Amino acid sequence: MSRPVPYLSEQAIERDAEALLHEYASTRGVTVKPPIPIENIVEKHLKLRIEFDDTHKLLGVPRPAFDPDILGAIFFPDRRIVIDESLDPEENPAKEGRYRFTLGHEGGGHWRLHRHLFAKDEAQTAMFGVLAAPSFVCRSSNAKKREEWQADFYSSCLLMPRKLVFAAWDAVFPDRKQRVLQPRTPLRHPFVEIPRAICSIDLLEVSEKDNNILDEFVRPFADRFLVSPIAMRIRLEKLGLLLRQVPTQLSLHAEA
Repeated sequence: MSRPVPYLSEQAIERDAEALLHEYASTRGVTVKPPIPIENIVEKHLKLRIEFDDTHKLLGVPRPAFDPDILGAIFFPDRRIVIDESLDPEENPAKEGRYRFTLGHEGGGHWRLHRHLFAKDEAQTAMFGVLAAPSFVCRSSNAKKREEWQADFYSSCLLMPRKLVFAAWDAVFPDRKQRVLQPRTPLRHPFVEIPRAICSIDLLEVSEKDNNILDEFVRPFADRFLVSPIAMRIRLEKLGLLLRQVPTQLSLHAEA
């Protein structure tokens, strides 16, 4: 990626993800509900080809010993998405959530938000018959780059649409109250607490890491939307439904 990617607000990214869902629903004559049919959206609506391959071998990059760094790549001129073979849900069902998120990242985020940046390059490639290089190579190690963050956020909005997430939350929690991880120091606040799992080992209190507690809490929502618990947790936090701690302005120490 050599072209600078312009700033986009979260609202603009979410609007485009919502527009894509509306386009798909209108074109196909369907009602979109969880889990979002991301493969149909990418293949049948956007007309992009999905392939699985060893992305590291394909791009001539050494493969790490454990998890792959390159999860996917998109070739704009070829309308082609390559997903690392380790995420193939038929071969590795446990990775289905990660596969779907990567597909939303490539076919939603990069295709919708960034393709116009390559229009001139595509024309030159076609004119001179140059072998197309990937327009974007998505690496875990580059997740903080602007273009990668934008594509990640787009995928989150596409796979976990605001309205559908709130509807799912209301169905599980009719009180519609936000949930907060139980504070280590008792506080008065208006939220419903998520209890910490604490056990005693040799007179020491051992508490699960906050992320692990929250990931387990959101798992039913993750299963419904067919995303990873991590992705679901981040989305619920972004929407303000799940709180890691009581906001400072609402923190009132309990009376002794």
